[in-house]
Amino acid sequence: MYWSLDMNFVDLLIAWLVTASSLLIITQLPVGVEIDSTPKAFISAAVLGIVAAIVRPILGLVFFIPNLLTFNLFSSVTTFIITAATFALAASLVQGFRLRLGIWSAVIGALALSIVSNLIYNFV
Repeated sequence: MYWSLDMNFVDLLIAWLVTASSLLIITQLPVGVEIDSTPKAFISAAVLGIVAAIVRPILGLVFFIPNLLTFNLFSSVTTFIITAATFALAASLVQGFRLRLGIWSAVIGALALSIVSNLIYNFV
């Protein structure tokens, strides 16, 4: 997702549609992510965006000291951990959005969501 503080309504709507579409696509892949219906995908995309906006800064502060001590060598790893945790939390909050393989589905699903979203954004 491409989130920034200066997003206007159209950019927010596009990000929401791309995320919902990406979620629908990754449910067709064997990654262990299940969404019951298209409306649930749109709700999941909205919850994912809200959770990311709230949880990412908090977890970023938690991982600040390890990143500082390792001279940012593990910055991409911590970013990926934060993304997987956000994905898992969003799945636990929305009825009809399930992770069949637990944390592994969250990790693989977050990676798949990132890849599919980036592919869609290249066409938009």
